[in-house]
Amino acid sequence: MQSPTPSLFPPRLLPQLQYLVGKGNVITDPARLLVYESDGLTTYRWRPAAVVLPETTAELTAVVAAVHKAELPIVARGAGTGLSGGALAGDGVVVVATTRMNSILELDPVNRIARVQPGVVNADLGAAAARHGLLYAPDPSSQSACTIGGNVAENSGGPHCLKYGVTSRYVSGLTVVLERGGVVQLGGAGRDPEGALDLVGLFVGSEGCFGIAAEIEVRLRPIPLGYRTLLAVFDSVEAAAGAATDIIARGLLPAALEIMDGGSIRAVEESTYAAGIPIDAGAALVIEFDGTDAGLDGDADAAREACEAAGAREIRSAHTAEERVRLWQGRKKAFGAMGRIAPDILVQDATVPRTRLPGVLAEIMQVAAKYDLHIGNVFHAGDGNLHPKLLFDRRNADEVARVEKASSEIMALCVAAGGTITGEHGVGVDKRRYMSLVHGPDELAAMEAVREVFDPESLMNPGKVLPTDAEIAEMDLLRATGAFV
Repeated sequence: MQSPTPSLFPPRLLPQLQYLVGKGNVITDPARLLVYESDGLTTYRWRPAAVVLPETTAELTAVVAAVHKAELPIVARGAGTGLSGGALAGDGVVVVATTRMNSILELDPVNRIARVQPGVVNADLGAAAARHGLLYAPDPSSQSACTIGGNVAENSGGPHCLKYGVTSRYVSGLTVVLERGGVVQLGGAGRDPEGALDLVGLFVGSEGCFGIAAEIEVRLRPIPLGYRTLLAVFDSVEAAAGAATDIIARGLLPAALEIMDGGSIRAVEESTYAAGIPIDAGAALVIEFDGTDAGLDGDADAAREACEAAGAREIRSAHTAEERVRLWQGRKKAFGAMGRIAPDILVQDATVPRTRLPGVLAEIMQVAAKYDLHIGNVFHAGDGNLHPKLLFDRRNADEVARVEKASSEIMALCVAAGGTITGEHGVGVDKRRYMSLVHGPDELAAMEAVREVFDPESLMNPGKVLPTDAEIAEMDLLRATGAFV
């Protein structure tokens, strides 16, 4: 997809931005801007007019005020690992990248709170907390690269969100820079009395449409004292999904319950991330329990029984920390391993009821066959959050068209199964056209009204989340004609 219609970049703005953050922290060179053309969803490539890299809240505030005065849109960007096109900016749009705002400002182990800048890498916060026996729970698969600011924008989850929840559960306070450069404090330890409006909860997941988080206060929790990690190998992904459903039905609460299908397993095992999973397997299910040691063995035994009942042909257990890392390696590195199969990948993020997983997965593979595409499935089985990965080469126009049609059908069949269009990756530009599949006109109007409160001139991350009238009409036509069926 091409970038939006270009707009002129005021010549006086460039030296002003260079003065505010330093000449080396304003990027306008076309070759260097290539890095910022897309996020982790490479289907869309929109080159920004400039990229500005502030280091402090004061610099960020001044930059936003200057760009607003020039009447240009702003797109905030963290590490660029997002998978919905949420950090894309077109010609004439200024990207404010928060990668230099990467300091842990405070870590209070007594109160189990940390205050960080948005450019802090998720795994780095986890490592800093671990030195105090604490854990920052949200763990996106990209946690070695993704940043807390991006996690806040997308309300990111991860494999362990089944037990621990997504980012919104852990953000307790925010310092936010608004459209005109104003600064507001939302929440924070001891700030909000009971019954006050939850503006923190409103901001988390707003995908950069309300403002830019300059400082983020998060809750930490104690590191679990024990783990029980299993990997069960199945002949089919449907059997693995059935085992996952049975595990939850037995009243168990794993910290994580993750599935990889056969194609994903082969991609991993042929890469440097090989985890020792049989390449002829149809699926692998990673199960993890954590907490105090008492009771963990019983939970693991019950999960093993569920896997055996579902036809698991092999079940492994991790007995050391190193073995646990190895069992997780295949799941965590599956996305990167897909690069061996095709140069481009479109990852969808629909969520369906757990009991519908086997049927929906079978339908997804029918879509793959219909459009002659390679689709890999690696997903959070515990909460029904599917991540079908459509592999393609964007230089092949016919293949790109088939990917777009297949993606639309997959989203529609997930909604028809009682699901929704996103679980943790956000809407961005990629899924905004599907919003009317799950939200009616009044709901979309309410969302637009909330956005206007924070961003009345629509200059913060324009063109994201909310569908255009044409996109709503397109979805209505597809449903009316039965094109999704």
